[in-house]
Amino acid sequence: MFNIHFPREERIWLMIGIATLAIFLVLFGIMAFGMGLQPPGHMMQIEPKAVTATPPFDHPGITQIGDNEYEANIVAQVFMFNPGDITLPVGAKVHFKVTTPDVVHGLYITDTNVNMMAVPGHITEFTYTFRKPGEYLVLCHEYCGIGHQLMMGQIHVQ
Repeated sequence: MFNIHFPREERIWLMIGIATLAIFLVLFGIMAFGMGLQPPGHMMQIEPKAVTATPPFDHPGITQIGDNEYEANIVAQVFMFNPGDITLPVGAKVHFKVTTPDVVHGLYITDTNVNMMAVPGHITEFTYTFRKPGEYLVLCHEYCGIGHQLMMGQIHVQ
């Protein structure tokens, strides 16, 4: 019915594009299923108005849960992180748990790959090992209001 003729050069580029797409899909499938890289199946939730009364966020801070392994329960709220300053030993593996009772905040730790969102009603989790000593600045990277630029904290790794 349709008799379309493509010049040779167009057929070559079309085949290159189809082959590239096929390779991408195969590699993506291997990574997603073969290596177990899948999105989380569940998300922990919390009532935003009850954050300060719900464990472990009723007493935010650092808890040692193993040999050089810690859990950091952080509440991001109205232009501050609670706790604002954290001290850890070098090599500490930290399981961050972050939530917020008010608006969307971000939690970014400089010189690391820690980059989290604090969303009302949700608990965000991330694990990171601090291998180098130093001072790490904790910043909110989501505009959260007129005092957003004041929202920061510090992690001291000794």
